[in-house]
Amino acid sequence: MKKIFFLIVLISLKISAQQENVPLDNNVYTFLKEMKVKKIINNIHDDNPNMSRTEVKKLLKEIDSKINLLSVTEKKLLRKFQDEFYDELADSTNTMQFLGQSQNFSKNVLDIFSDKIKHLFAYREEKVNLYLEMLGRALHGQTIKPSFNNSGLLDIGFRLRGTLFDNLGYNLTVQKGAVTGSVNNATIFDPRLKYNFKFYENVENVSNYDFTEGYLRYFTQPIDNMDLSFQIGREKIKLGYGYGDKLVLSGNHPYLDFIRMNFKYGIISFSSLHATTVGEFHEDRSLNYTKFYAYNKMKFSFKDFFEVGIGEAIIYTGRGIDLAYLNPFAFYKFEEMSLQDRDNGVLFLDFQSDCIKNLEIQATFFLDENILSHLQDLELYSNKTAYQIGAFWYTPFSINDLSIILEYTKIRPYVYSHINPKNSYTAHSELLGHRIGPNADELYSRISYNLNERLRINFEYQHIRSGENLYDALGNLVFNAGGDALVAYRDGIDAKHIKFLDGERINHDIFTLNLRYEPFRECYFDLVYNYTIEKNITKEKKNYNNFAYLKMTLEF
Repeated sequence: MKKIFFLIVLISLKISAQQENVPLDNNVYTFLKEMKVKKIINNIHDDNPNMSRTEVKKLLKEIDSKINLLSVTEKKLLRKFQDEFYDELADSTNTMQFLGQSQNFSKNVLDIFSDKIKHLFAYREEKVNLYLEMLGRALHGQTIKPSFNNSGLLDIGFRLRGTLFDNLGYNLTVQKGAVTGSVNNATIFDPRLKYNFKFYENVENVSNYDFTEGYLRYFTQPIDNMDLSFQIGREKIKLGYGYGDKLVLSGNHPYLDFIRMNFKYGIISFSSLHATTVGEFHEDRSLNYTKFYAYNKMKFSFKDFFEVGIGEAIIYTGRGIDLAYLNPFAFYKFEEMSLQDRDNGVLFLDFQSDCIKNLEIQATFFLDENILSHLQDLELYSNKTAYQIGAFWYTPFSINDLSIILEYTKIRPYVYSHINPKNSYTAHSELLGHRIGPNADELYSRISYNLNERLRINFEYQHIRSGENLYDALGNLVFNAGGDALVAYRDGIDAKHIKFLDGERINHDIFTLNLRYEPFRECYFDLVYNYTIEKNITKEKKNYNNFAYLKMTLEF
């Protein structure tokens, strides 16, 4: 009876359109992925994963129509996300606000510790809405090996989001934080600090950092079932498939400032982006520079069969915006040749299955620069290729709420590098692509289990092999193994043929355990333990690294 009443209310209300995107670290993406693999829903375009709140809501409605196929925990997760994304059903029974005139929300302070959705401030009218949310994080991390030390991170901020006229979504997010304890170890617990200018500038009496993102996103449907959106701004984005990490855009890099177009009609999806970022940092500010990144990708989706896509990307520097790469309907590599072959172009192909319930297979082939020449000679330095293949098994052996992932990635020498170091496939010296970098491979596995709607456990194991460049005692490069994206092949110096994993051979075995618990709505605790065994095969050395941290996150 309760469900029937819920559906009647939902149908009777005008569905509002929230066009702002859902941040990629929101737990709803994990839930939607599992429902996709279970074949409860279809396309979630996780090769270009950013979704608007309206898009998420439509998928939740589709899941709700098949609720009898869900486990007990999945049903509870569904109800939880419905409270979060069904804005038209928000009232005092499921939502509270701290400041301002009540929008029919609860203002009871004790509801902070309830399972109600919380807003610092909210304003809702038929064509205009605004939500202000407070963001907070407290982290304490402890390194155990090779040295015993600790770091603390404490930050606070806000997110201002909403939609105007059902078509224009907006977001402004700001966070400011400080580090206590060991500054050097802080990057272990939050790798984003490695490319945060305020953190490594370190000119103030307290080590601090800041992050910001913001955008405008316009969405329209010119005809039925045709989706078209334009976005300008900055937010975390990813591109391509990959369970452990992605070969094309991993998201483990500085946020890009971009203009982006997404189009979908029938079986065809197309996305185009043009972005700016920065190169490696220099103390001499006159040496710092802007670099440009652009991509186009077209995908064909065949329901209940598979999705296949082809994409290209370009990196260029040394000039302003090049109009050639602003054109979404052009082949970048040929355009780059007509512009005198100055830039770094890549091509990628990817595939994802959609035909077997509870089992998904995906693969990516990545080709850096050389498209046609000597592909049969894989040891030639110019054959900068990478590939990745993985499988996602949900409810294995009929165990509800359990998932198993297995993935292999291989990246040949010199991938991500370029003869002009400024055009390397990096931002602020961090790889735009897969974290293992060139001349390396990885066997990645993950087991995840939802004990209930509040507690999730992840266990990851990574076996990584890499061939590193060799340097002498003075830091001079003596053998280029193609293991550094910032060091390209040197014509006339380096051998034209290079074996995979040549150079200083290093193996890593990494074990990571993560427990995430949500004691009440929008308050999360993450307990993470990491144990790493590093074996230097060349020098016959072995090192052990060991750390743990506890993080509390608030999003009110």
